[in-house]
Amino acid sequence: MKLPVICLAFVLATSCVAKKQYLTSQNRVKELEASIAQVRNDCDKVRSQLTESQSEARTKEVELNAEKSKSQGLEKQVDMLKNTNDNLLNRMAELSVISKTGAESIKKSLETMNEQSKYIKDLNSSIQRKDSLNMALAMNIKRSLDNVNDKDINVEVRKGVVYISISDKLLFKSGSDDINASAETVLGKIAKVVNDHKDFDILVEGHTDNVPISDKCRTDNWDLSAMRATSVVRYLQKKHKVAPERMTAGGRGEYVPKAVNTTAEGRSANRRTEIIILPKLDEFFKLLEQQPDKKK
Repeated sequence: MKLPVICLAFVLATSCVAKKQYLTSQNRVKELEASIAQVRNDCDKVRSQLTESQSEARTKEVELNAEKSKSQGLEKQVDMLKNTNDNLLNRMAELSVISKTGAESIKKSLETMNEQSKYIKDLNSSIQRKDSLNMALAMNIKRSLDNVNDKDINVEVRKGVVYISISDKLLFKSGSDDINASAETVLGKIAKVVNDHKDFDILVEGHTDNVPISDKCRTDNWDLSAMRATSVVRYLQKKHKVAPERMTAGGRGEYVPKAVNTTAEGRSANRRTEIIILPKLDEFFKLLEQQPDKKK
């Protein structure tokens, strides 16, 4: 009976030793796994630091390139300033040795500029004075004709001159160039104003509609418009002593209409005589001749 007991004791002793070794191995494995995990964690930290370092390196490289570009731009600006400074120094050197002839030339140029400036001021003053006279003249004519139907006569300042537009139904019978008795008062008032302003010339223009006309005295509307203008000029000369050398008569026919000729109202508006009061052209040309000679 002793042998089985010994065998059992041996088996138990052997089993205890194996269990201890197993536990020891298992603890070792856990330690190794913990070490491996720590190593992996350290590797991840190293990788993260490396990535961050690479990003910072790229940022620094971009900043460095920008600074290089800025430095090159500043160098170019410095070179330009140096060139500008050299040019200014050269110009100053040239100006410091201006000859007497050059100084005289500059003086004459300044004098010419002053003369031209004075001429322009005088011309502007003359134009303003002419415009003021035109407005005063137009107002005088309007006041003298205030009892005339507005539809038959119109006074305005246009294109720098005074226009008096009189309908042909007030001045003439249809198709005629004989002045109506009712128009003599109107022409008399206009004549008084133009006689009081002898510094102006008078242009009388006849206008018609586009309805054809033909009789033994007139071939077409050219003839009718010209004969009506001439009748007004002749009347102003003979009845009211307006100087004939101040007056011009012209026919415009149907070719400068105020309205369309497709309606009765339009044709009526186009049948008119315009008395245009304008400054003497010879006085204007004299003013132009006073312009300083540019060759001085």
